[in-house]
Amino acid sequence: MTEEQFSSFTLSCGLRVVVQRMTGVQSAALTLMVPAGAIFDQTGRSGTTAILAEMMTRGAGEFSARELVSALDNLGLQRSVSGGVGYVTLSGATTADRLEDAIPLAAQMVLKPHLTQEEFEPARELALQTLNALEDEPRQKLGHLLRRCSYPAPFGNPAEGTMQDLQEITLDDVIRHHHEYIRPSESVIGIAGNVDPESVRDTLESAFRSWDGKGSPAPAGSDTHPSPCHIEHDSAQTHIGLAWDTVPYPDERYFEAWAAVSLLSGGMSSRLFTEVREKRGLCYAISASINTQRDRARVFGYAGTTNDRAQETLDVTVAEVRRLHENITEDELQRCKARAKSALIMQQESTMARSGSLARDTLFLGQPRQLNDVRSQIDGLTVDQVTRFAVDHAPNNIVLVTIGPEPLNSDCLSTNAEAT
Repeated sequence: MTEEQFSSFTLSCGLRVVVQRMTGVQSAALTLMVPAGAIFDQTGRSGTTAILAEMMTRGAGEFSARELVSALDNLGLQRSVSGGVGYVTLSGATTADRLEDAIPLAAQMVLKPHLTQEEFEPARELALQTLNALEDEPRQKLGHLLRRCSYPAPFGNPAEGTMQDLQEITLDDVIRHHHEYIRPSESVIGIAGNVDPESVRDTLESAFRSWDGKGSPAPAGSDTHPSPCHIEHDSAQTHIGLAWDTVPYPDERYFEAWAAVSLLSGGMSSRLFTEVREKRGLCYAISASINTQRDRARVFGYAGTTNDRAQETLDVTVAEVRRLHENITEDELQRCKARAKSALIMQQESTMARSGSLARDTLFLGQPRQLNDVRSQIDGLTVDQVTRFAVDHAPNNIVLVTIGPEPLNSDCLSTNAEAT
């Protein structure tokens, strides 16, 4: 991989920008991240962010909803606007020669969305339909509850909101959220592709010049939802969610954390897949991954199994997680490194993935990470390092969430429990 060249600057409105020129591609992409996500939803109004994100696509500035869609389609812009837990994110990708034409449209969607009653009702209805669909997806429902049990409120707030709150949200709530939190301060836009940084800067300056104001600071955390937590669901399957503390992305030991989780769940040769699914045939699906915010992170684990194997699945999975530090081999670690390098190569070739990384790195680290630096850190990992991390960050306080006919015995979560 060649050394990457970044151009970083701040627009007059306060919006930070990072541009990576990628001369070997014909596309270009942008990712704008604004700290206005679900953690800022007012008490009793969970889901305001989700409605606002949907309304941003329903007309903006001088464009009606139909005209906006037509203009974006004419540019071939693949785009999305999402309201996440921490951020509202707008992303788009098209051919490199059309990106600058798309920037003013994207700016209008952020600065001047049509926040009218006419657009509010269908946007809220879509949010309600999304929540209704989750009722038929126990695994997604479990993931949302696992977040609430793992992170202090409001950092575990569901991005989609809650059914009760969505029905209480008014257009005034959405307008207030946009006015208070959609602000350039602390926002970042990442752009990657075959573009000229100076030309892009001029286009961005013109498009976002009228954006002003400072957003509100993130709220303080309060209590988490109690664990273990069980939701009764009449089904032939039991869904098991586990979570435990790890280090967030900005931490100097993050890549050790990544390697440890990758040993657990990094493909068909990983420990959880091999021990729980293949050797014992206990479940049809099992996985673990790092969920990281700027200042906190958790490992989220999942297992889906039949009701009669659910307790054994839980016991064996927890035991396998707890013995992660035992007998890590060089072959295991090399397989993890190989998967990471493949992912880095694919990211280098995807302008959409790269623009997203530029924005996230700038928000979390203050500057983008060179992919070469990431590769060097991964290459430099040793068995001793990962073993020490697994010992230092042993999962002593494991959160348990289950969905199924019966709750499970949680004795295995005790640190005094014997390995299965």
